[in-house]
Amino acid sequence: MVEITSTVVSPEYIVKATKTADSGCVATYVGLIRDNNNEKAVASVEYSGRGDHAAAVLQSIVDEAKKRWPVNEMSIVHRTGVLNVGDINLVIAVAAGHRGEAFAACSFAVDQFKARRPTDKIERYLDGTSSSAF
Repeated sequence: MVEITSTVVSPEYIVKATKTADSGCVATYVGLIRDNNNEKAVASVEYSGRGDHAAAVLQSIVDEAKKRWPVNEMSIVHRTGVLNVGDINLVIAVAAGHRGEAFAACSFAVDQFKARRPTDKIERYLDGTSSSAF
């Protein structure tokens, strides 16, 4: 499952959708909006999609992870829109026969998500300033 959504993301739902009968585990990553960044208090973060590009980036991360590790199934779900402190912005779930492969693939996916930035991001601070990443 690869999805860009503006609705609340449920890690439990994603784990259920990802696990398979032949998997010994599902390694997960749940990304949250934290209350600080760059030594400033965060008010909110806004992610906006880039059309089909964002989903294609997520799919390419899944495809690469499946080539590198014996992954049974993998999901990446990224939430867009204005998110507040504590909201979930990203869930990655990797089902595999063994935890080592699952954790490695999950860590790879998180790093690739950060490096490839599939969506535009505006971080707004309590002091009224903001920063953008495109």
